[in-house]
Amino acid sequence: MVFRYKAISDKGDKKEGTVEASSRDLAISALQRRGLVVVSIKSEDEKGLQTEIFTHVPQKDIVILSRQISTLFEAQVSALKAFSMLASNTENKTLRKHLTQVVDDLQAGTSISGSLAKHPDIFTEFYTNMVQAGEESGTLTKTFSYLADYLDRQYELTSKTRNALIYPAFVIIVFVAVMILMMVMVIPKLSEIILESGQDIPVYTRIIIGISNFFVDYGVFLLIALVLVALYGFMLSRREKGKLYLDKLRLTIPLFGKLYQKLFLSRIADNLDTMISSGIPIVHAIEITGNVVGSQAYSLILKNTAEAVKGGSALSDALGREPMIPQIMVQMMKTGEETGSLGQILRTMAHFYKREVDDMVDTLVSLIEPIMIVVLGIGVGILLSSILVPIYNIASSIQ
Repeated sequence: MVFRYKAISDKGDKKEGTVEASSRDLAISALQRRGLVVVSIKSEDEKGLQTEIFTHVPQKDIVILSRQISTLFEAQVSALKAFSMLASNTENKTLRKHLTQVVDDLQAGTSISGSLAKHPDIFTEFYTNMVQAGEESGTLTKTFSYLADYLDRQYELTSKTRNALIYPAFVIIVFVAVMILMMVMVIPKLSEIILESGQDIPVYTRIIIGISNFFVDYGVFLLIALVLVALYGFMLSRREKGKLYLDKLRLTIPLFGKLYQKLFLSRIADNLDTMISSGIPIVHAIEITGNVVGSQAYSLILKNTAEAVKGGSALSDALGREPMIPQIMVQMMKTGEETGSLGQILRTMAHFYKREVDDMVDTLVSLIEPIMIVVLGIGVGILLSSILVPIYNIASSIQ
């Protein structure tokens, strides 16, 4: 049988091709002997049926893993034994499978960073480069401690921001859904009573009835249009230019755009500080930060910055040409370069923007609830008064 596979080499390069074997297990074994980590494999005869070997591992599990590795290294436990212990005690089945392969690679003589690099979906380029720097400098224990602290900070910051945005999004979706149901199912029945009464109908009631009739008559077409827009947005997000456009759009949303900007600036400063402090060359640190920052717009900025620094520009001068980088950050970094304390300045900036994000999130959370209550109250009040007042007038006239 012929199997088509997708795999990753020991250098982190993506590989695709075919391999001939009598079964899927033998095909996977043959690829692993070549030093490849299989991501997916399917038989040419299976008409697109694909078995995905790896699934997502939560960042929280990676934080805990890094902290455990650091603790075991501090206790003078060897790398092989440490990873063997963690592989056998990890509850997440996917992570356990990855760690088991890491143990096999360590037994074969591969370095820790090389073993981890074979699993880019779990251990990012930032992570493996940090480990490699720790191996070269002999400070692996400190490196894993740095990684645990860094990932913990990023996890806390990202989670807090995401949770702050989930609540208003949920309330808005529920509110819109309830309003649409009332327009489609409740208002038409009540509007029949109002229209049959022959009384003068207030302007605001006519508007509500008109909106209700629109949803009843054209709701299906509106739903189709929304589905098409969602599909277009999904397709757009799969392309590089589309990702960049959507990311820039996200960064321009009033209030929330500023929150995202500060989140990414904190992440950039924190990444650069952690990597430069670990001895990774500045150009390489900028490139890796661009790959893991989580924003296409800032990734492009860092890519341009890396090219400028390669050409001889200072980091602060290269970033100073980008309008999305605040001048206070540029000036602080320039001071750090002149005084030889760039790492300390970056750490200060990371803490500064983290506090800014925390303050904005706390402000949003404290303001969102009363604002939502007022908006929902006004919306429900207008809707009910538009229908109930005419019905009350009808009842009064009958009496």
